Amino acid sequence: MRQIVLDTETTGLDPSNGHRVIEIGGVEVSNRRLTGRHFHEYLRPDREVDPGALAVHGITDEFLVDKPRFEEVVDAFIEFVDGAELVIHNAPFDVGFLNAELDRLGRAPIGDHCTVLDTLALARRMYPGQRNSLDALCKRLDVDNSGRELHGALLDSEILADVFLLMTGGQSALELAADELATGTDSALTLDTANVTHVVRASAAEREAHARYLELVSKECGGVSRWETLMAERD
Repeated sequence: MRQIVLDTETTGLDPSNGHRVIEIGGVEVSNRRLTGRHFHEYLRPDREVDPGALAVHGITDEFLVDKPRFEEVVDAFIEFVDGAELVIHNAPFDVGFLNAELDRLGRAPIGDHCTVLDTLALARRMYPGQRNSLDALCKRLDVDNSGRELHGALLDSEILADVFLLMTGGQSALELAADELATGTDSALTLDTANVTHVVRASAAEREAHARYLELVSKECGGVSRWETLMAERD
């Protein structure tokens, strides 16, 4: 399955008020593995960035003055996402802005090219009653977001890809490690071991201490402990 983990930055909060997309970032995931392919563009919006938005992403009007307009990158963008499932945190926001940009050009909405999965809605089902911002999910799932002082579309899509894979199973890293073991290759791969069971056998001294404790329990209760009964039934 091909997925594009996507994020945008904008001049403000509402495309119906003329606000525009100023950054698009997306990373490709195929069969739950990051492929290394990505799409990233800063865009000239032909309007000022609102101060509130600037405080969030730090993208200034001066920085955007020589960047391409959306119409100049739309074909490359559609080609990148076509046929994929878009994975977006708070998808209605980003999809609303992308559809507004496409509508300005008389182009079909994003839903004609791909499906959309909203990770915010997914997180709310998985963690009801908890904070489910991207930062909160990073903390909950132990994803490093130390470089995220400001929002950025490409950085946030890369972080969201890690979060999404962990939320939905975290198998990609383990599968890659198995492949590397089979082929004898090596990489600086950090595995997610949160869901891996590691059995530690009790030492002889620990077993002896446990037996002494059971004897004490039996004396205190005036009979055979429940643990000893269960072990006898098992044997």
